[in-house]
Amino acid sequence: MKLATLRNGARDGSLYIVSKDLQTAVCVTSIAENLQWALEHWSAVEPQLQAHYTQLNNRALDDIIQFSHCPLESPLPRAYQWADGSAYVNHVELVRKARGAKMPDSFWSDPLMYQGGGDSFLGPKDNIPLLDPDWGLDFEAEVAVITSDVKLGVSTAAASQAILLITLVNDVSLRNLIPNELAKGFGFFHSKPSTAFSPVAVTPDELGNAWDGAKLHLPLYSYLNDALFGKPDAGTDMTFDFPRLIAHAAKTRTLTAGTIIGSGTVSNCDRTVGSSCIAEKRMLEKIATGEINTPFLQDGDKVKIEMLDNKGLSIFGAIEQRVVMQDETL
Repeated sequence: MKLATLRNGARDGSLYIVSKDLQTAVCVTSIAENLQWALEHWSAVEPQLQAHYTQLNNRALDDIIQFSHCPLESPLPRAYQWADGSAYVNHVELVRKARGAKMPDSFWSDPLMYQGGGDSFLGPKDNIPLLDPDWGLDFEAEVAVITSDVKLGVSTAAASQAILLITLVNDVSLRNLIPNELAKGFGFFHSKPSTAFSPVAVTPDELGNAWDGAKLHLPLYSYLNDALFGKPDAGTDMTFDFPRLIAHAAKTRTLTAGTIIGSGTVSNCDRTVGSSCIAEKRMLEKIATGEINTPFLQDGDKVKIEMLDNKGLSIFGAIEQRVVMQDETL
């Protein structure tokens, strides 16, 4: 099942079911007004939503619209909790190596995670605002899961049952603001502006054998100005899988339905597949030649993030965003 949120002027938008081929959609607000409500009442509404999905794919519904023309929010336009991990530890090791920092052994056994701003996400086609080019604007292509209610101290095995939906992410970062924030010892804030998610979130069954209950085993494609930037496999070199990340997030708190847990930048040890963010490519350049050649995002740059199934068809739709310089006084 594929779910999307259409922009309607309200904060949480309107819930729509989207066809498997991403061509058509139908409003299901009679079942659940928005995705957050559906997640909070999942056991009751999921069978009804699934029935509509089947009918939509069989062209047995009225009031069908063309999905490509829809004004979209991220599937959850806001979330009570957005927590992003760093599950690809080789990526962390690479970035630290480039700046001459030793990698603590604990990084391989205890996940890194930060709590992002969940109150306002960008839509998958929205512009990425740029206030100051010197801040080092970067994209980060990731996978994320959306959970049901999760109990405090949940086990990794039980956490796997909490995964309701899967989506793609552009975790926008301001790289040059990160060092000073981390030096304060209190984590990210200014360096992590609003995040964007793919047009649809999908139930795990949509992924077939590519989803093993813990990892998504397909390449994640990133494009910068229409040129392929990277296509690392999301299931390869993922040190901490999603149940492990959920259990980590719930170590000292409960997680409410609609919590989003991100994988962090998808990265493979095989560097021939490219990177999922500019920072990683810059670090590889520095290690290889001592010089950095790739600039961070500039006004007018275009970013695209997408995942294809084994038949070459888009699963989640594409995040397609343009960087637009903003007036700082707005």
